Amino acid sequence: MRKLQGIVVEIERTGEYRERNGEKWEKCIFTVELIGFSKRTPHEKLPESLKGAKVKIIRWCCYDWHYKISARTTLTPKETERVLKGELDLTK
Repeated sequence: MRKLQGIVVEIERTGEYRERNGEKWEKCIFTVELIGFSKRTPHEKLPESLKGAKVKIIRWCCYDWHYKISARTTLTPKETERVLKGELDLTK
C-alpha cells in the first residue's frame, strides 16, 4: 500500500460544515507540497516530475490543530494513486 506524504502549505476554509457526534466539522481544501512516500514504503521513489508538486486535497477539520500550516500529512492510498496518474487537484 503506497502513500505519499507532503507538507501543508495552504488551507482554504470552504464554510461547509457537518456535525458528527455533537462536533462541528468544516470542509477544508489543503494545498500539500509533496516530499515523498511514507516510511512504510522505503523502496518507493517519488518521480522527479512530482517532487515539490502542489496537490489539493479535501480534509475535514474540527480542532485548532487540524488547521496547522507546515504540518506533515499523508495522502490516502486512493489519493496517492490519483496523483501518480498525474491528477493534482483531488477536490473534484
